[in-house]
Amino acid sequence: MTSSWEQYAELRERQPAYFVNPPDAAVYILHEPEEVAAAERAKAESLRKRGLPTEWSRVGVAYQDEYVTLIRDPVRFSDGSLGTYIRAMPGGDADGVVLLPVLDGAVVLVEHFRHAVRGWQLEAPRGFGEAGVPAVEQAARELREELGAVPTRVVDLGLLHPDAGTASDRVHLYLVEIAELGPLDAVEGIRAARTYPPEKVGELIRDGVVSDGFTIAAWTRAWLRGLFGTRPAGPAEPR
Repeated sequence: MTSSWEQYAELRERQPAYFVNPPDAAVYILHEPEEVAAAERAKAESLRKRGLPTEWSRVGVAYQDEYVTLIRDPVRFSDGSLGTYIRAMPGGDADGVVLLPVLDGAVVLVEHFRHAVRGWQLEAPRGFGEAGVPAVEQAARELREELGAVPTRVVDLGLLHPDAGTASDRVHLYLVEIAELGPLDAVEGIRAARTYPPEKVGELIRDGVVSDGFTIAAWTRAWLRGLFGTRPAGPAEPR
């Protein structure tokens, strides 16, 4: 059986961009065996002092499935101390996508049951990426699967890092114009699609009705770019 460290080495070779050390890196990923071992020892001692399991100091792939990979990096911090840092990476080696559908000028949000928070969310459709599939193509696929719709226009809203503190994930945001809605994906837990004027979505975000971070980011990017036909007011002119 492949060890967690061997899995880590394979991952580092397959996706080197996730293991780059910029010249000004405040958290430096270690590769030399002696430094890696020293980082594990330092973390183990820190855990022992706090009465926590010392096995949490082991570097490598801590968990992996088709959706997520958890890795624990051996690192050197900016003050020179050694230790480990855990982070999540996409399991499929691909970026996710978020779609902000617009139908006849109205924003379409879905009522989606989310297992992680054990409740219904009002949100923009989204999905995991698939290796080898361009993000814009994945966006069209998710739109078809969740809303039964085909995009008539796609606007790239750029990249989002959902949680730069703990995850390496990157997500592509898109505004997609559609001509009609089709059957919803009930199997995935979607029970309804709702349409709102763009400014109403802003009110729902302001009031905490929409709390999904992806939806907030996609709507904000589109609003700030004036893609709903109106632009936010600029700073007042000095008198």
